[in-house]
Amino acid sequence: MDHVELGQRLRARRATLGRTVASVATDAGLSVPYVANLENGRGNPTVAALDRLAAALGTRLTITLADPDTTGREAPAPPPSLLEFAKGRRFRRECAALAAMTKQQEQVVRANLVAALAAVAGALGRDLGESDWQRLLDALVLILAHPAG
Repeated sequence: MDHVELGQRLRARRATLGRTVASVATDAGLSVPYVANLENGRGNPTVAALDRLAAALGTRLTITLADPDTTGREAPAPPPSLLEFAKGRRFRRECAALAAMTKQQEQVVRANLVAALAAVAGALGRDLGESDWQRLLDALVLILAHPAG
């Protein structure tokens, strides 16, 4: 993964959680310009800094040494239309309801839903519109709220 992709993933995760650069930087014990530079694909972060950023973003850092022919198989970054959809009232309401039902933190549910929706868009090879995101969210909520016995 190069610096630009790392920055895109950091920004996408932060945006998915609805957090500001300042709040993430504070939680990670890093400066705002440092985090902003990383999100913009600049800088050379240490593993310790990335580990603290991962914790501040409610995830964990994993480092994998992979064969060159396996590149591009990582989880896709959420497309801009999904990030915009995830800011909406309906998405937030569904996340809150699922979090209460599953007894998970709302930020974790939100991040997991965005990742699942991004994976669908990645598998389809195209960005989706708001009505597509709504239908996919409905399907996921139906499955999560009413699992097969």
